[in-house]
Amino acid sequence: MDWIGGGHLGRWLFTEGLAVLYLVAFVAAARQFRALLGSRGMLPIPRFLSGTTFWRSPSIFCRHYSDRFFAAVAWTGAALALVTVAGVTARLPLPACMAVWLVLWALYLSIVNVGQLWYSFGWESLLLEAGFLAVFVGNASTPPPVAILLLLRWLLLRVEFGAGLIKIRGDPCWRNLTCLYYHHETQPMPGPLSWYFHRLPRPLHRVEAAGNHLTQLVVPFGLFAPQPVAGIAAAIMIVTQVWLVASGNFAWLNWLTIVLACSVIPDSLLPGAAPTITSTPLWFTVVTAAVTAGIALLSYRPVRNLLSHHQLMNASFEPWHLVNTYGAFGHITKVRTEIVVEGTDDDLVTPATRWREYEFKGKPGAPERRPRQYAPYHLRLDWLMWFAAISPGYGDRWFGGFVRRLLENDPDTLRLLRRNPFPDLPPHFVRARLYEYRFTDRRTRRATGRWWDREPISVCLPPVDLARFGGR
Repeated sequence: MDWIGGGHLGRWLFTEGLAVLYLVAFVAAARQFRALLGSRGMLPIPRFLSGTTFWRSPSIFCRHYSDRFFAAVAWTGAALALVTVAGVTARLPLPACMAVWLVLWALYLSIVNVGQLWYSFGWESLLLEAGFLAVFVGNASTPPPVAILLLLRWLLLRVEFGAGLIKIRGDPCWRNLTCLYYHHETQPMPGPLSWYFHRLPRPLHRVEAAGNHLTQLVVPFGLFAPQPVAGIAAAIMIVTQVWLVASGNFAWLNWLTIVLACSVIPDSLLPGAAPTITSTPLWFTVVTAAVTAGIALLSYRPVRNLLSHHQLMNASFEPWHLVNTYGAFGHITKVRTEIVVEGTDDDLVTPATRWREYEFKGKPGAPERRPRQYAPYHLRLDWLMWFAAISPGYGDRWFGGFVRRLLENDPDTLRLLRRNPFPDLPPHFVRARLYEYRFTDRRTRRATGRWWDREPISVCLPPVDLARFGGR
């Protein structure tokens, strides 16, 4: 029985796809960190480092931090990822190839472990876990290690099966197949096609939910069947993930799941995929065996979590993010709420004050603005704004700092936004209001061009000026 199907095509697709996602992740880190995590950021890394140790948060920044050094780390990671995308890394001698992948993993681990709330998403751990396994998949002239390819399947099974379990154990709407009545409208960051997905007939939404359960709770076990069954199981997952990519923005979660599934595709799909190879060095065999044993031991807690009725949705059980647990949307929000941030240059706030709205790049704002496609790029501020709208505690540590930076027209913060309504002078006051958003119906969409209807709910933050923060 052919359990692996060669592995050369799958390895190439996996490493190429992973390198692209590393490139996206490092570029996003370099472009966003100053306002979020920099020395003058909303959650400054130096302040975080003063309360932790290397062994609690392994990071190169525990030895030294400056904004310039962070930028150098991020752009170095991006450069190495670009070189890898170009195929240079795979053609290096085996030790050098492994070293490049190890540096990519170590640099991104360093960022994640000081990233605090901005890097608290499950796909950060997923990128790190997949990136660690990439160190041991070998170069282009080495036979793909069967044990490592099986570990990639084990990771993919935990991603899909964990997500399926968290749903079936969580919100009752997953069990009665009605969650998709709401999800496309209330997901963190809708995409350009989300309005159309939301307007699908309800019977199709039930088919979506049932298909999700099948793909996440049954199909993953086919990954460990002989080929071509394993490849068919992976193809089903890829199709499902493409559907999710089309219906919303989930950073690189769906793309990385696709990349993992591509590692299962057999060489028979593309005759001639196997290059000229050399024998496997004994030391490499020993290393991959040791890594496999280590991953098996570290899998105990994730497996125990999967079997628990108190399953954690996304969690790392050690600071190196080597073996993690995954899951998403155990609870579905039925009503979409959004925080709308506004400013005014009036000297006094009166009932006649004219407020101007800040526009974010990804999260819904102006009703007539169509949602954009950003994934796999990750807009961290936009995502945390969604969490703050449904649970104000998510904004306790950073939202005040965000408002202060708007009152200062801080250039680094404004670069995270789509539009600054005060391009010349900063506003005198900023406020935040909570709105309920709903996708328009077809008739309204045709008549007005609006994608959203919205109604005010409450005031999140009354008008504040810099005096509130000790300025002016």
